[in-house]
Amino acid sequence: MLPPEPPPLPALTRAEAELIDRYLDVVDLLGRINPAHPGDTYRGLRAAQALVSKAVALREALTLMHQRGENELHGPTLARALRVLDGERRAARVTVPPGPE
Repeated sequence: MLPPEPPPLPALTRAEAELIDRYLDVVDLLGRINPAHPGDTYRGLRAAQALVSKAVALREALTLMHQRGENELHGPTLARALRVLDGERRAARVTVPPGPE
C-alpha cells in the first residue's frame, strides 16, 4: 500500500520558495550541530563549516525578496509550506530535548 499523498505546497513566489529552502538548509545543519544530541564532533564540525555558506544563501534569499518589493512575510502561508516540507520535525532537532521528569 502506498503512503498517503502529502498535501500540495501553497502557492509561493520563487523568492518565497527559495527562502523556505534556504531556511530549512540552515535548520538541518543546526540540528546536526546541536550538542544536546549524540554524535561525533566531526559531524558537527562539518555542519558548522557548511552553515556559513547556507547562512549567506539565506541572507541572499531575503535580500532578493526585499529588492523585489516583497517586504512582508506571509506567516500562515510560509508555515503551511514548512509543514508540508516536514519543517516541524526538522526544526525539533534544533531544540533541547526534554529532561527526565
